[in-house]
Amino acid sequence: MLSFDKPDRPVWAEDGQDWPHRAASRFVTAGGLTWHIQEFGEAEAPVLLLLHGTGAANHSWRGLAPLLAGRFRVIAPDLPGHGFTDPLPDGTLSLPGMAKAVAALMTTLGLSPVIVAGHSAGAAILARMALDGLASPRLLVAFNGALAPLPGAANLLFPSMARLLFLNPFTPRLFAWTADRAAVRRLIEGTGSRLDPAGLDLYRRLFARPGHVRGALGMMANWNLERLHRDLSRLGPRCLLVVGSEDKAIAPDTAFTLAKRLPDARVALVRGLGHLAHEEAPERVVDLLLDEARALGIIEG
Repeated sequence: MLSFDKPDRPVWAEDGQDWPHRAASRFVTAGGLTWHIQEFGEAEAPVLLLLHGTGAANHSWRGLAPLLAGRFRVIAPDLPGHGFTDPLPDGTLSLPGMAKAVAALMTTLGLSPVIVAGHSAGAAILARMALDGLASPRLLVAFNGALAPLPGAANLLFPSMARLLFLNPFTPRLFAWTADRAAVRRLIEGTGSRLDPAGLDLYRRLFARPGHVRGALGMMANWNLERLHRDLSRLGPRCLLVVGSEDKAIAPDTAFTLAKRLPDARVALVRGLGHLAHEEAPERVVDLLLDEARALGIIEG
């Protein structure tokens, strides 16, 4: 029997009791949503915005954010419908809709990021923000970025399947009911990554909440990367495409093809890491970001 007694969405007082870097967390109202954000670093430092990917939350940056805090003012929100942030209305779950929501958050905070960095779908949101004039960063970093449509029939089938699952009210509860640690490990390892037990447990507790699962399915159901892919040729900021060589979610070769479409981009291949490379080895990928920031003169030394 499925239990309908548990809260639908993650609960801060329960699921967030031992949230990574809990002292850095706060809640902000922006664009009609209550957002959970984490903030690191000095207020006067250059602003760096981090966006996690589909199905994650800002715990995804638990290793990376502290390494950046000495150089930047780091802002890491939970995306709408993920973690402890309110969901968007169903009609605004598109890529442009998500970009506008994040832009509203940054406006409320009064911040203009000089660097934006996103994992997977988070990178797509940041690219859309830059293209639509909602952000003007000097550097965009994509960690295994989802910036191109899936190849072949998968481009049609995957969003359609996600849409069917999203529309079925029982799907998120069924997924949450079966989200034990073994199932989460299989899901993560299916992307080519291996996380420690603490990392797996954070995903497990999120996937155990149907509302979080519904937020992830809603993003996938309304994701249309074809327009974004067409627009990439006019993307303004320099782009650093960080790619895990073992990524099984997004083929590493995709980044090299994308780099040819972008006005100013380079690919950094990180050997031995998968789709969650930034969680597996944050110290390896942070050096790539810092090197690029130095090359642009954003930071010194």
